[in-house]
Formats: sequence, structure tokens, C-alpha cells
Amino acid sequence: MLRRITEVQIAAKRLGLELTVASAGAEDAIDKAFDTLVREQARAVLIGADPLFTAYRERVALLAERHRLPTIFIQREFPKVGGLMSYGPDQTDAHRQTGAYAGRILRGEKPAALPVVQPTRFQLVINLKTAKALGIDVPPTLLARADEVIE
Repeated sequence: MLRRITEVQIAAKRLGLELTVASAGAEDAIDKAFDTLVREQARAVLIGADPLFTAYRERVALLAERHRLPTIFIQREFPKVGGLMSYGPDQTDAHRQTGAYAGRILRGEKPAALPVVQPTRFQLVINLKTAKALGIDVPPTLLARADEVIE
């Protein structure tokens, strides 16, 4: 997780953007993290893959909308419950790869000898209802590239 934050900080710096990191390690810290983002006048939010955020995705999406913070998630489940958008690895493809690894291990291959496979398919999901609530006009070119548009 720390490596991902460092990578995002490097990318933000290259783009001339100021980055505020607000983390939550427990349910009650989610609201505090959003309070920090509002206090620091964040203009947008990136939420990475995290079991805590996934478990409380409805709450996270609600807080983002309540505080009028455009938020992008890595998992497609977020826009389905009101988040603005997601862009991340295709989970069906990832599960298929997990099955392939399991098969190779069951056939006797050593797990340590298996190659690390990076995702090659990504999905973009956009929630237009949330975009409208936030006053965001999603460009038609972005809508055309989306794998799913929620209206």
C-alpha cells in the first residue's frame, strides 16, 4: 500500500498537483478521512483497493457525494452503489488467472516458480447520476470508452 501511495505522490508531483493522503484503518476513521480531505480542500479523491473501503463502499460513496468530491475507485462495485467512476483490473479476468495458478500448483508446479502476471484488461465504469449530482459533464469521448455507464 505504501508503495502505491509513493507512486501516486510521484505522479502528482510530475503533474504539478498537491496530494493529500488521508487513510482509514477502521470503520470510524472513514468519516475522519473525509473530514481531512474537506479541510485540506481536496478537489478529487482516488480510493485504492482496500477491504475496509470495499466493506463500507456505500458509506464511502455517500460521503464523497455529500462532500461533493469527485471520486475514482479501482473496483467497479463503487459506481454501482453511487460512486462517480472506477477504473481498474477486470476482476473476472483476475479470477480466471487465479484459477489457472491453482491448476498449475495442483499439477505440481512450485508456487515460487510461477511468473507474476500483471493485469492486461481494465474496466472503466461511470455513474452518470452521480456525475450529474456533482455538476460534472462527462465528455462523450470518455463515455464512449467506458465499459459500463450507469444512468
